[in-house]
Amino acid sequence: MSDLSDQEFSQFQRFIYGAAGIHLADGKKELVSSRLARRLQQCQLRSFSEYLQLLSSGQQPQEVQTAVDLLTTNETYFFREPRHFDFLREQLRTVTNRSTPLRIWSAAGSTGEEAYSIAMVLEDCLAGKPWEIVASDISGRVLEKARAGHYPMDRARNIPAPYLRRFCLKGEGKHEQTLLINRPLRNKLQFLQVNLNATLPELGSFDFVFLRNVLIYFNLETKRDVVARILSVLKPNGWLLIGHSENLRDVTSAARMTAPSIFQKV
Repeated sequence: MSDLSDQEFSQFQRFIYGAAGIHLADGKKELVSSRLARRLQQCQLRSFSEYLQLLSSGQQPQEVQTAVDLLTTNETYFFREPRHFDFLREQLRTVTNRSTPLRIWSAAGSTGEEAYSIAMVLEDCLAGKPWEIVASDISGRVLEKARAGHYPMDRARNIPAPYLRRFCLKGEGKHEQTLLINRPLRNKLQFLQVNLNATLPELGSFDFVFLRNVLIYFNLETKRDVVARILSVLKPNGWLLIGHSENLRDVTSAARMTAPSIFQKV
């Protein structure tokens, strides 16, 4: 198999931008090569150009999804950026009797750690009041892992001990050194495949949206489009949480920052 050329890398940059709106930086050539090399072997292809031809042929749409899965970054862990969960707890203290469930969307939720972290907080703080969580990602591969709720034990280091005892099962035998989110909690979450850079499916409206550590992969135009879509399903005065390294400067005037990385729809 030949090495990935600069021209082929440029074509992959255009591919992932067209498929997912993701701006792949020039320094990611080695990442693209390493992530796709095994796939070329599985497809019995001799070059990256042949793989690009396969992707553009339209004959195997599932292969396009496979390539997107391989090229998207899915780094996450339980209770990442803990100040957001402290903020969520503070807001939940104000929830009184309501006729509809409190709804949260974990957008670009990857393998599910974010969504399950939110679910643990809701179950703990709402004392039987109804709630719903929709968790989504563009990658079908990571959504399968999210639905399973089965993780290496080293991912548990940031889960509060009371939550570990209440919501997680410790693996035994061949599953030693793993944890499983218990079924009652897993069954309360809905996992959907959603491309944030396309028209959204019917999701309903939300009180909170977690859109963390994904805007950094988009250019300004795409950020504006994605945030506009997100805000269209956020209730008035609802909360949008983004990554601590991200901002909405020049992106939207429809949400005001109340704290770093925390915005309220206006």
